[in-house]
Amino acid sequence: MNCMPMNPVRWLLQKPFWVNLLAVCMLVVLLGVLFFASLRWITRHGETATVPDIMGKPYDEAVRLLEQAHFRVVVQDSGYTDTLPPLTVLRQEPEAHAVVKVYRTVYLTLNKIVPPMAVMPNLVNMSYRSAVLTLQTLKLNVGDTVYKPDIARNAVLAQLYNGQPIKPGILIPEGSRITLVLGDGIGNQANPVPNLIGLTFMQARELLSASNLSVGVVLFDGPITDTASAYVYKQIPAPLNANGQPNLIYAGQSIDLWVSQTPRDSTGQPLPQPNF
Repeated sequence: MNCMPMNPVRWLLQKPFWVNLLAVCMLVVLLGVLFFASLRWITRHGETATVPDIMGKPYDEAVRLLEQAHFRVVVQDSGYTDTLPPLTVLRQEPEAHAVVKVYRTVYLTLNKIVPPMAVMPNLVNMSYRSAVLTLQTLKLNVGDTVYKPDIARNAVLAQLYNGQPIKPGILIPEGSRITLVLGDGIGNQANPVPNLIGLTFMQARELLSASNLSVGVVLFDGPITDTASAYVYKQIPAPLNANGQPNLIYAGQSIDLWVSQTPRDSTGQPLPQPNF
């Protein structure tokens, strides 16, 4: 007697057709039940979680909070805000407190480590409002405002960065604070016009600055090899009026100067040079 086990395939083939069909159907049903039973577990259907608020938090802390809430994390982009430290979360998607499926990916935008650079504009002679708008457009900030006597009220007289004058075109980090020196208008106190005749142009400018006055129009008589050492021989307004009384001037006003390379009298005639 042959005790060899029968091949299952041969056994199925030996059965009637309806038996084979029934076996196949039962196998399909069993696989379907197993698939749909595991589908809910695979897709986490119906399982949701609330996205935590990680705006303004450091990257490491944001990742920890998201992973604890069963979310994945992907850094999608970067931006820059000067008021936040580097690698701080600027934006998140989905937004905070949104209810979404667990294990969803949350996309982050982080603050850059190195700030972008901006080109320093020329703000001199702009109004204060125009200067502020210009700085905001370039993502720069207004720092201190310093007022100086000048006829141009609220006009920018100088621009400073870290306490030093800064020229237009210099590259500085976005978010830098620019100090604006503004004119506060003509002063209320009138003072005698200083006598600048015979001073060098540099001395005259320093005296005017100390008196809260400014240099107006400068007219040169003859060739000038060194402006700083050129001599003032005429000024308007003059120190004295036609009656010999002192002329008065307000802080913030300017004085026009006539200068030459060599000393001259008030009519423009050269003064005699001493013989040694």
